[in-house]
Amino acid sequence: MIGETEVVELLRAAVDDVDVSGAPARELAAAGRRRRRRRHVVAGAAAAAAVAVVAVTAPLALGRADQHGTSAGASPGSAPTSAAGSCVERVPSRVLPSWARTGFSDPRPRIPYVLGDQGDIVAILFAQPLAAPPAADHNNKILWVSPVADGSSLHITATLPDGTTAERVVDGGPGPSIIDLPSPGCWHLTLEWAGQTDTLDLAYVAP
Repeated sequence: MIGETEVVELLRAAVDDVDVSGAPARELAAAGRRRRRRRHVVAGAAAAAAVAVVAVTAPLALGRADQHGTSAGASPGSAPTSAAGSCVERVPSRVLPSWARTGFSDPRPRIPYVLGDQGDIVAILFAQPLAAPPAADHNNKILWVSPVADGSSLHITATLPDGTTAERVVDGGPGPSIIDLPSPGCWHLTLEWAGQTDTLDLAYVAP
């Protein structure tokens, strides 16, 4: 078997027999400079592309955040739930939640309603707009419906932004009612019944 020392000697002899001419230093240096320039150009182009992507995607991301954030800029009443300051004089008709359709002949009734912020109660409006003082041609009739009810009364605390407060009670819990409030404005209602609490906003206008 050939030892390690002999292998090294054979390799050295093989290399000595190969005629390798001197490397053209100027050509190699020029080629190196060209390669470095190409790398710089490619790196610069990649950086510019990254900046362009950020410039395009950042406004889009902000736009999506605006769409899914607060109700600013949204069409009044377009969302199925009530949000702070979402009072509209005429609530649009929408299909009621499945648990609020009892007593309606239409399997998918469409009617103006406001859903509580927690989704536990709806205020179905049978006449619009709600008015304070009450209008001469219609009552402020509201049907309250909740999937949770035990016969206990529905307690309503209505508050205006200026701090004006009014208390109302619907005996027997969520059901038909006429809710008159003392003055026009965007009323924030806190609703308590059967151990539940929810909130929603209702607009009352001057008749």
